[in-house]
Amino acid sequence: QPAAPVALAGVPAGAPIVTCARTTCRYHRPLMIWLSLVAFVVAALAAGLIVRWMRGHACAYGDGMPQRFHLGDVPRLGGAAVLLGLGCSWLLGAVQSQWGGDAGSLRLGGWVGWWLVALLPAAAGGIAEDLTQRLAVRYRLAFTGMSGLLAICLLDLAVPRLGMPWLDTLLLAAPWLGLGIALLAVTGLPHAFNIIDGYNGLAGMVAIIVCLALAHVALQVDDRGLAALLVTTAAATGGFLVWNYPRGILFAGDGGAYIWGVVTALASISLVQRNGDVSPWFPLLLLIYPVWETVFSIYRNTVRGVSPGVADALHFHQLIYRRIVRSVFHDDESRRVLMRNNRTSPYLWGFTLLTVVPAVLFWSNTPVLMAFCGLFVVSYVAAYLAIVRFKVPGWLRR
Repeated sequence: QPAAPVALAGVPAGAPIVTCARTTCRYHRPLMIWLSLVAFVVAALAAGLIVRWMRGHACAYGDGMPQRFHLGDVPRLGGAAVLLGLGCSWLLGAVQSQWGGDAGSLRLGGWVGWWLVALLPAAAGGIAEDLTQRLAVRYRLAFTGMSGLLAICLLDLAVPRLGMPWLDTLLLAAPWLGLGIALLAVTGLPHAFNIIDGYNGLAGMVAIIVCLALAHVALQVDDRGLAALLVTTAAATGGFLVWNYPRGILFAGDGGAYIWGVVTALASISLVQRNGDVSPWFPLLLLIYPVWETVFSIYRNTVRGVSPGVADALHFHQLIYRRIVRSVFHDDESRRVLMRNNRTSPYLWGFTLLTVVPAVLFWSNTPVLMAFCGLFVVSYVAAYLAIVRFKVPGWLRR
């Protein structure tokens, strides 16, 4: 039986899209796995070359940075490897769908190219900062804002609803509000990922978890093209993590954080925009950890009279590093620092899963998702205050 057509960005609403359910079931998973394998291998190989040839450039990253929690010079160009891996996979999938027959019904096409175009400004701004260490925050914000504007113009990206009747009525009356929220999400989420990118494997694993959760729900609503982009992004991130965790011989840098932020923002808004069954609070609960970390950091700096753009060492993951992770004593100081670094990330992986699991289970239930968002905010603040006041349970420090 023919499957119901799914509206895609860049595809006219009335375009005939007919797929065979039997063919889809047989081919779309192997094709998605193949594209993911390409993304993983390309990213891993590119990361290995960066580690081999760019180690000397890593000395440009100053020892005085407050967010520095490692010893030695480590390249910060992992984002370039992730971009190369997902870019090759996305383009290969688009070419396969256009010219080789869309046997897997992934419906990848020209719209994938627009995703890459929207992603490039943010990625370029982050990689430029990783190379020079001289790109001011306002310029990096301008680059991610450019990605947001391109997404709105090229992909017709907008937030169509917020899950509350009076707000949905307001969005219908003033569509520019939906465009503004989309612009804010694409502009701000890359910087939220950059804030939590402090320890080996932390931001990368959070990105993988979020991408796979979004892909799972995309498959539930038969949005296979979006699921393919998310799965290949997770695979490219996995190729980078081969060199990042646990050894920490390559960092994602601003470029990697911005790529993860833009891709998850585009995917979150597109999933809600194209599928009415998906609650807009589903992606918010998925991403509540980096989002709330950013909001709380702005509040904390404002109260202290410090500009929100000034880096500090008071983020949640940094407090866990200092006050929960037990010291590992070795004769080699660098090895001790590395092991404490590696032991910090799993605490935050578990913290992330506390929101991802209910989000995946209740992806269409707005009231439940809203309740879990509120529960996370309360839990975060309570945990932060407990760590600051040295009231952490002993079992967490073992």
